Amino acid sequence: MIKRRLAGWLCGILLCLGILKAEGALGGAIATVDPIATDAAVQALKDGGNAIDAAVAAGLTLGVVNGYNSGIGGGCFVVCRLADGTVFTINGREKAPDRAHRDLYLRNGEADPNLSRVGALAVAVPGALMAYAQLSETHGRIPFRKHLLKAAAIAEQGFKIPAAYASTLKGRSFDLKKFPASARIFLDAKGNPYQAGAVLKQTDLANTYRQVAAHGTDWFYKGPFAKKTAAWMNANDGVLSEADFAQYTITRPAPVQTTYRGYTVYGMPPPSSGGVHVIQILNMLEPRNLKKINPRSADFFHLISESMKLAFADRAHWLGDPDFAKVPRGLMDKGYARKLAARIHPSQIIEVKSHGIPPKVTEDIFDKHTTHFSCADSAGNWVAITATINTHFGSKVVIPGTGVLMNNEMDDFAAAPGAPNAFGLLGAEANSVEPGKRPLSSMSPTLVLKGNQPVLALGAAGGPTIITQTLLAIVHTLDYGLSLKEALAQPRFHHQWKPDTLRIELKAGQSVLNQLRQRGHQLKLYNSMGATQAVGWFEGKFKAVHDPRSKGKSVVLAPSD
Repeated sequence: MIKRRLAGWLCGILLCLGILKAEGALGGAIATVDPIATDAAVQALKDGGNAIDAAVAAGLTLGVVNGYNSGIGGGCFVVCRLADGTVFTINGREKAPDRAHRDLYLRNGEADPNLSRVGALAVAVPGALMAYAQLSETHGRIPFRKHLLKAAAIAEQGFKIPAAYASTLKGRSFDLKKFPASARIFLDAKGNPYQAGAVLKQTDLANTYRQVAAHGTDWFYKGPFAKKTAAWMNANDGVLSEADFAQYTITRPAPVQTTYRGYTVYGMPPPSSGGVHVIQILNMLEPRNLKKINPRSADFFHLISESMKLAFADRAHWLGDPDFAKVPRGLMDKGYARKLAARIHPSQIIEVKSHGIPPKVTEDIFDKHTTHFSCADSAGNWVAITATINTHFGSKVVIPGTGVLMNNEMDDFAAAPGAPNAFGLLGAEANSVEPGKRPLSSMSPTLVLKGNQPVLALGAAGGPTIITQTLLAIVHTLDYGLSLKEALAQPRFHHQWKPDTLRIELKAGQSVLNQLRQRGHQLKLYNSMGATQAVGWFEGKFKAVHDPRSKGKSVVLAPSD
């Protein structure tokens, strides 16, 4: 580890001095939700960086140009495979403040959902910046400060607001108006949201990036940023403090993994529920010969949606931060998955009253709105990162003078057992609010290997549909042999147990929708659902695909001589 870090620092110094040139730069594959972020990642490779540098450049840039979904005011999960074959994770999930408590959002004995979604009480301690810094400093080739300065230049120069950004901004402008620092950035002088095509400049955010570049992440966690945040919280009935920032740490838990049809699938462990439940559903499907089921038939949609339902019932009961809750590893047991799958009826829905009981529930336990981007390089480094500030524009709070839009991840806790969050997800005691606890997440950065060769790095955005989007992309690619482009274009669907509704895209077709209704499914129809980004290695070539539902950008870059 120390040798690798020293090598990275030396490479960075040589790059800065101009001794090491971009000649011989690594090739690779990159997919993000925004063209500017993808271009930043491509440039990192051209500048002599690796896939880790590309991912960090993309993440910091997304915090500027796609900041309503992610940024340094939020958190992230990283699943990475290094060129030497090492697979690891970084947990940059946010933490609840020390003054948080299980009744924080109760008023007159009832959960008030607005308190955990907008304003001071919605904010948890952000972890993305620390995660990116460690990823860069430990495994990258370009100094972290250089990535920060390039992203700062984009924030200062500004960018033209895309149509999707403008539409989201319009829908959140009412809440943004409540906070002067937020309104000053995202609304015009008359208090109206900026229109598509307007240039958005973020000078305060640029300065924050530059301060971190000059002074390190302590400026953020133990210095001026923490002080400014604590002062704003004290003035606005918040509970987040300087001590909360100073005490924040990232962790590097072992990835979860399973085998599926001769492949090895790696995911993020709790407090991500994504890794566990992608694996759980794959384990339910593995005994089935999916090739005999038409992937555009009602049989396919029915089988997989019922599997989703069973997994999400388990999620609601068992999943939480393993530092506080006993999360059983038996959820990923293949024998347990077969028992669950045996309950599925081929032609009608089943009633799932409650969670299942996996093996060794007390003995074998885990140790103590969103965007996804995937990067790989020709040296064998592969990175899948999912980052978030939770719902669009997070808490709607920008800390004055910093330009940093803060998350509302506190809503990912169960405000009270059985109370749904903004995505309708239920939680139990395992995900109740506690000081220093990390809220449960659906983020599912995933790597898939065939032997020692990585073949997929993928993940998604879209609340709880992240889990099911990731699952479907794997199934369409590995079971049906579809190209990444074809796999990401397939109709999406999602069942999360409660509410007992199958969300499904209209492109599934009227015949399929009618047959699903006949089997008892209550349908909620969507024109579009989620956003998946993926890179892959097939037939000796890199592939990169951004979701066709969004105006992202994907690039395959050949190595230079």
